[in-house]
Amino acid sequence: METRGKKILIFGLGRSGVGAANLLAGAGADVTVTDRKSEAELGEYVQRLSPSVKRCLGGYPEKMNGTDLVVVSPGVPLEIGPIAGARDRGIKIIGELELAYAFLREKPRGTAFPFLAVTGSNGKSTTTTLLDMMLRKGGFRTLLGGNIGNALTEEIHKTVGHKALSARSNENSTLDFIVVEVSSFQLESIDTFKPMGAAILNITPDHLDRYHSMDGYSDAKAAIFRNQDEKDYLVLNADDPEVRKVESEKLKVEGEKPRVFYFSHKQEVKGIYLKDGRLYYQFPHSELRTQNSELIGADEIRIKGVHNLENAMAASAMALLAGCSPDVVAATLREFPGLEHRMEFVRELGGVRYVNDSKGTNVGAVMKSLEGFPEPVILIAGGRDKAGDFTQLRPLVREKVKALILMGEAAEKIKGALGDLTSTFFASDLHDAVERARESAKSGDVVLLSPACASFDMFRDFEDRGHQFKKIVGRLS
Repeated sequence: METRGKKILIFGLGRSGVGAANLLAGAGADVTVTDRKSEAELGEYVQRLSPSVKRCLGGYPEKMNGTDLVVVSPGVPLEIGPIAGARDRGIKIIGELELAYAFLREKPRGTAFPFLAVTGSNGKSTTTTLLDMMLRKGGFRTLLGGNIGNALTEEIHKTVGHKALSARSNENSTLDFIVVEVSSFQLESIDTFKPMGAAILNITPDHLDRYHSMDGYSDAKAAIFRNQDEKDYLVLNADDPEVRKVESEKLKVEGEKPRVFYFSHKQEVKGIYLKDGRLYYQFPHSELRTQNSELIGADEIRIKGVHNLENAMAASAMALLAGCSPDVVAATLREFPGLEHRMEFVRELGGVRYVNDSKGTNVGAVMKSLEGFPEPVILIAGGRDKAGDFTQLRPLVREKVKALILMGEAAEKIKGALGDLTSTFFASDLHDAVERARESAKSGDVVLLSPACASFDMFRDFEDRGHQFKKIVGRLS
């Protein structure tokens, strides 16, 4: 991507906006960032900008005279007036993911470094981190970024720099794989993005406050394989009906298609599957050419729960197809402890286990979490609603939830959907919620923070919510 001297406007100054701005500024572009929030509200993000980056904060510019390119951060909808106006004037619009992909080009042939991309409603960060760990343990040089919390453009700026982005044909190539977690928001604004390997973990209702329907949300997820061809591969969840629907509707188009493999804990598939308590893999019509080879016992995998079994299978399939050895994959599954704020054990007090699942920001994630508990659960939920259908939780709440502690903007809506099934209490804040949960719990119970909502009504983000939960629980005596 030729950027030197180009006038580039970046919408949204979060992690992605800072990464994109600094990468472009370092490449010689004339960069301006804009955000509806003020400089005071944006705080640390403004401080992290390169001195050469111009700022238009506290509102979007009315005119974009001379702008050559618009880069949109994932949190900024493409339908807002200024971006729609730029599109009408013929200004090219891309997202931060597309920008990163365009920068990582081999010279002079113009082909991209191999990307391994993971998307899905739930489990993306765990799967992406596990895949990266497998590859690194297998001796590959990787760069990890994306929706996982560190902007890909920032990682490129720090790790690769601008000196050559050395071509992989060179023996001194800096990287073997770019491992990236991608969200539906990021996939909305791709153009040429073409991962060598891609995975869709699951598709459950999420972000319906931004998408008008499940079809719109699913379409965004499906964009991950839009540009793939027969040299690439796609890993899909064979047990997820929405994923299979996307496969049947989107892979029937004319033209080249990726090679498709699956993971399943219910049936034998071309890919990775669970049978009699053990994981097996078979990859016909691929470089592996294996048939029904045993990988590991499910009970040997360190991260627990059905959702984590699916994450482990998806990461394993991606790693094996990328050239990682089965021994390395199995060893990593035995070692990987999981991620913070994802079904994270905090402490046990008086026989009650406290679990931090602050990353459970949608109904599907909470369903997966509840399925993993045989014990009675005191569930702390609520926050900013993303147009979730909380009634989908009714069977699991009826079966597993001993008490429901609700907080935040969505508390009344959740009570209306679930409050008739179990003891239900409102809490004024997270501290109050933990105290009420403690009063409801007895030895053998689990207190689970799994909100089914976004955090922004009361917290900076899900990480802030999880950290505060752990601090409060840690002070209990």
